[in-house]
Amino acid sequence: MSTMKLMDETKVAEAIVSVLPEGVLRICSDDRESIRYAVRAADLTLRTIVMSRASLRRLAQDPQQAVKIEYLQRDLLRNATRREEFQYPRPSRLFAKVADAKRAAMALVRPIASVL
Repeated sequence: MSTMKLMDETKVAEAIVSVLPEGVLRICSDDRESIRYAVRAADLTLRTIVMSRASLRRLAQDPQQAVKIEYLQRDLLRNATRREEFQYPRPSRLFAKVADAKRAAMALVRPIASVL
């Protein structure tokens, strides 16, 4: 079962990165949480591609898989000359802002022991 999941994740990742020129990619790190590719091309700004295995598993089971992969391929090509790293899923800016606001709010709250 886990081998089948691995194959699905790898196939989906390979489908996404297949739009890049032949021979510029190599798997850099293959761990439990992500698949990482190193990009070596003089004409591309892109240097790394990081894809979450959990997200790739969800995408492999998605009925809209073909459309979403096509979107990710276009996004990868569009950003290959603009950014140094491509991440799937994208880090959420909203999540980062909420986390920063929570930290700021917690810093303002006095510990209960000092009130008592």
